[in-house]
Amino acid sequence: MRSSTFTLDTVDGTAVHVYRWLPDDPEPVRGVVQVAHGLAEHAGRYAHVAEAFTAAGYAVYGNDHRGHGRTARGEDDLGFFAPRRGWVLVLDDLYRLNQHVRDAHRGAPVLLLGHSMGSFLTQQFLFTFPGAIAGAILSGSNGPVGPIGELGAVAARAERRRLGPHGRSPLLAALSFGAYNKPFEPARTEFDWLSSDPDAVDAYLADPACGFEATTQLWIDLLAGLRVIAQPERLQTVPEELPIHVVSGEQDPVGENTRGVQRLLDHYDDAGLTKVTHRFYPGRHELVNEVNRREVIDDLIAWADGVVEGRRLG
Repeated sequence: MRSSTFTLDTVDGTAVHVYRWLPDDPEPVRGVVQVAHGLAEHAGRYAHVAEAFTAAGYAVYGNDHRGHGRTARGEDDLGFFAPRRGWVLVLDDLYRLNQHVRDAHRGAPVLLLGHSMGSFLTQQFLFTFPGAIAGAILSGSNGPVGPIGELGAVAARAERRRLGPHGRSPLLAALSFGAYNKPFEPARTEFDWLSSDPDAVDAYLADPACGFEATTQLWIDLLAGLRVIAQPERLQTVPEELPIHVVSGEQDPVGENTRGVQRLLDHYDDAGLTKVTHRFYPGRHELVNEVNRREVIDDLIAWADGVVEGRRLG
């Protein structure tokens, strides 16, 4: 695997850091996997996923979202997208990277792999930029959240008034990451909900670019995005036969132990999307860092191979 990095040109001049992983074989790639990472982590954590995909002939790209990883301008910037329209800017960054990889690998199908917060961005990407991708993988996701999301938005706006847009709210942290860990108490760490593999959890805790508290403004941006993707009429622009593969851990609190993920599958079924598949695995939130990660990643590659082969035969 050949790895490198570069900076993405964005609409407002923000320097967005991008990881690029290419196969050792110089022949044209079979396809491209674009990674949209989750909240309080970074794209560099997907190097082992990229290693497996590049060995199968794929190129892999992933950018650090605004306020994350090497895109963050410093520790104080972690967990802050932008003063306004942050969610839209992050979504636009994904599209600009999508355009870059389509130009760099002309004719190769591009698959978007979104995890957790990245999966919600991917859900919106599907109807905002129809035709930009050949398929999508949603990992650690959830369906329409309903009134609970509205209550969260009210709390986030109140905390922003109290602490300012860059403020970090213990209340919002307790309602999100803190609540996710409760089912695993007595827990060894505050992030046991991520994986049943203690080594994977310890690696996350040891990474200074992971596990930080998001700002009040980011929570407002994220919850506004969740309201948008819950609107069924938005799915009218998604191609009916776009392949979408949904994976979730059976003990993933973000997906409500698959109950919320089932709402997402029903949401897509009601919209008439005909190529939505799913698989639930033993495990928690980060399936690619679970004890059965090899099985999960191999299955994702097999699904990607099916999409690529289907396009070739089509």
